[in-house]
Amino acid sequence: MKHSVQAWLLAAGLLVAPVAQAQKKAPATAATPASAQAFPYPIQQKQLANGLNVVTVPFDSPGLASFFLVVRAGSRDEVEPGHTGFAHFFEHVMFRGTEKYSKDQYNEVLKSLGASANANTSLDRTVYHMTGNATMLEKMFEVEADRFQHLKYPEHDFKAEAGAVKGEYTKNSASLYTQLNEKVADAAFDKHTYEHTTMGFFKDVVDMPNQYQYSLQFFDRFYRPEYTTLLVVGDVKPEQVNQLADKYFSTWQRGSYKPTIAPEPEQTAPRYVHIQNANFPPLVSLSYRGPAFSDQNKDLPALDILTTMLFSDNSPLYEKLVVKEQKVRFVGGAPNYTRDPYLTSIRASVVKAADMAYVKDEITKALEELKTKPVDAKRLADTKSALKYGFLMGLDSPDQIANGVAEFIWLTGNPQSLNNYYALYDQVTPADIQAAAQKYFVPEHLTVGTIGPNTTGGVQ
Repeated sequence: MKHSVQAWLLAAGLLVAPVAQAQKKAPATAATPASAQAFPYPIQQKQLANGLNVVTVPFDSPGLASFFLVVRAGSRDEVEPGHTGFAHFFEHVMFRGTEKYSKDQYNEVLKSLGASANANTSLDRTVYHMTGNATMLEKMFEVEADRFQHLKYPEHDFKAEAGAVKGEYTKNSASLYTQLNEKVADAAFDKHTYEHTTMGFFKDVVDMPNQYQYSLQFFDRFYRPEYTTLLVVGDVKPEQVNQLADKYFSTWQRGSYKPTIAPEPEQTAPRYVHIQNANFPPLVSLSYRGPAFSDQNKDLPALDILTTMLFSDNSPLYEKLVVKEQKVRFVGGAPNYTRDPYLTSIRASVVKAADMAYVKDEITKALEELKTKPVDAKRLADTKSALKYGFLMGLDSPDQIANGVAEFIWLTGNPQSLNNYYALYDQVTPADIQAAAQKYFVPEHLTVGTIGPNTTGGVQ
């Protein structure tokens, strides 16, 4: 569900890719025909006895397959003080090698596969992925099963990688957007682990080279089959994938660790953060408490439709602020997709700092109007169609399909939630839009972030 607004916010570091409530586990083996679903390809699932979910999506891509391992552990799961940033750290250290395949040998295997491999981390998950020669699928299974079960890195390699993570943090923090994102999260959350970003708190990143033993514990906790889904998309057969999964992953031992994540108490008053900088385009950020992802509730689709309509380039608000008055360079917003309640984020890049309060007031007035005035039925239908099928139109290669399915895997643990979720869009009514606006755009649940030349943002 990445439309243009979300893409901008992601690039600015002000939005996370998709949080979901726990769903019922899929049956041990299940295949759903594409004809009855929004997703145009069949999804086949099999769960191994150790808890590893194996998902296959056959796709007409002769000689090409994407191999994903989705680990449902991200910065959300970093519950112990002083140990943030480790989910992201493992995105790096997982490429350090094993006794069987050193780092260099692993890279040689990738070359032989004609494959590219990488990883990324967010609040709720870490995803490892490669795309390469489907006829060498067994080699993909072999090397990935090896490192997930037998990762080995000496302390000096750990320290080197921890230093690289610190360097990445420092580089990213040069962006004022990143700084604001950190401040907003820290202000908006008091108890929940969403208080820190994926990179972690800087003091923890600085201390990370001293945490070698803890890193081993983190790997032992989360790199387990019950946290992981194996997803293969492309020129493959489910029977082949299931056979290889059983061969290479069935001996992987289930773990026992479950993090206790503190729920966030209700916010009772607006909160404010500010970055003073006279040489940066003024920015106003409005972050309201939003819902957790659910494929059974219309709140998130309603918010997605609402924000798309409100900030599209043919909307009255955009026409006023950007086109006619030219007080704003850009205004946009979208809900986040996260496993627990997070934030619905709105951002406006303002031309003159003196107009920051005005712009904030105009956005909040437009949100208030949505609480009482039903949206136009035809515009609602057009927006629903664009959002629903815009995502599906991008599913034209194994890696794009795998990325789309993986999002719903880390949100719910069940790839079929993709079909369940998109079915909700058809059910959203003007009354649902009003109800979502009334429920979530509450002044007491707002965290305001600003960047501007003065000592305060001046928007209280």
